[in-house]
Amino acid sequence: MFLAVTGGALVAPGISLAASEVPELLDHMILGCNDLDRGIAFVEDGTGVRASFGGVHPGRGTRNALLSLGERRYLEIMAPDPDQPDAKDPLAVHLRKLSEPGIVGWAAHPGDLSSFAKKLRDAGVAFEGPTPGSRKRPDGRILQWQTLTLKDNPSWLLPFFIEWRADSLHPSADAPAGCRLIRFEVMTPEPDKLAKTAALLLLDVPIIKGEMPQLRATIVGPKGDLSAAS
Repeated sequence: MFLAVTGGALVAPGISLAASEVPELLDHMILGCNDLDRGIAFVEDGTGVRASFGGVHPGRGTRNALLSLGERRYLEIMAPDPDQPDAKDPLAVHLRKLSEPGIVGWAAHPGDLSSFAKKLRDAGVAFEGPTPGSRKRPDGRILQWQTLTLKDNPSWLLPFFIEWRADSLHPSADAPAGCRLIRFEVMTPEPDKLAKTAALLLLDVPIIKGEMPQLRATIVGPKGDLSAAS
């Protein structure tokens, strides 16, 4: 299984999660690339909307650009920060090795993260966090959040979980608009196992059977549709 789950489930008996085209709790998806300008151009060429620079992640070796996908949902284009070339963060190392832009993860917003952590703990799901995070925007404003990450998440198929601080502006609010996410799905050789875990996490993500683990998404913009995969 993708997660070692024991104990009680997070979903009450009789409740089912019908998957839609896009998970209801999806906060943002991350498009990784080895160069930020290249990633911005890739998205603009496909959608007609140019993402704006978001900021740098100190100590993690990455920086980003952002594009709104509608209310409280956005695309994060992430690439290595050239001013942090020696960062050992696993994601930064992975981004340097990418030859083409691809999805490298996604985030879900389950509400109060401390309460969510308790539910996971009671269900026997292994995780780390909540861990505080922050980023300085180009205008000087500081964004702050907390994240919770699953300890067992091969191929980043499942999300990490995020709660934005109440006084932090959600990135979707003023990132360049005009695009929306119309499809986000997970492919895996063991869809039944992953679906069981997703239900425990209250995730209505579409899960399909495939030969290899993969995240796939489609964004529509004024110029056309952009498809991306991990």
